[in-house]
Amino acid sequence: MMDETLLPPLREVIRTYDLRADKSLGQHFLLDPNLLASIAGQAEPLAGVNVIEIGPGPGGLTRALLATKANHVTAIEYDPRAVAAIKALAETSKGRLTIIQADAMKADLPALVPAPRAIVANLPYNIGTPLLVSWLMRAAEYQSLTLMFQLEVAERICAEPNTPAYGRLSVLAQWLCDVAIVMHIPASAFAPPPKVDSALIRLVPKANQPPKQQLQAMEKLTAAAFGQRRKMLRGALKGLGGNQLLEAADIDPARRAETLTVQEFEQLMLMLLSK
Repeated sequence: MMDETLLPPLREVIRTYDLRADKSLGQHFLLDPNLLASIAGQAEPLAGVNVIEIGPGPGGLTRALLATKANHVTAIEYDPRAVAAIKALAETSKGRLTIIQADAMKADLPALVPAPRAIVANLPYNIGTPLLVSWLMRAAEYQSLTLMFQLEVAERICAEPNTPAYGRLSVLAQWLCDVAIVMHIPASAFAPPPKVDSALIRLVPKANQPPKQQLQAMEKLTAAAFGQRRKMLRGALKGLGGNQLLEAADIDPARRAETLTVQEFEQLMLMLLSK
């Protein structure tokens, strides 16, 4: 464990390293130690787990994660200012913190961090969704993902069928993981405050993950179905078999994508592979 009383306040770290939030990097920092401890708490159990944090910024969540029983924390940071800012934290972590300067969009996390591994991150707003999709495609590699998103994105991930927010991201996430919004965070909690509120999502990959062929088929299917979501499925899925595919899955071709359950999408995907 680390004695946080020996560390400078986060606002002082920001001043020292000129860590003004960079809008182009989607940076919004959380500085309240109690809130950060609560976020780390939502990622539990972490005992013996190798935690990956994306975009640690001044290191507030990093400190909270080091205060858990996690085996090790690996921080992936693109901004060289933030890398410099948390190097001092690494020196006080008794070997439990590794800092890697890298683009998270290009990083092969399972190759960098041994299992069991979990991701805990206040994600940069501008790359949160593509990062999640890339991690979902390798969900079996992670014990859990505890991630901060803009509230609108969080609601899309957890949305139910027949709601405006339900879409491709909802289907992929819920097919592969048990998902839930575990905390709402107001914009005022961030420095600088974004224009929207945020939410913390907990994703726990399901035990039996589908093989790569099924993942690729589901990606293709949901892209087609929701790419023209106002169309009836017979039209949206015309390139994949249209009426014939839908009839094989016993799904009315006049329905629209947002009315299908995750289980119905899975049935469609299996029919697509059996063609």
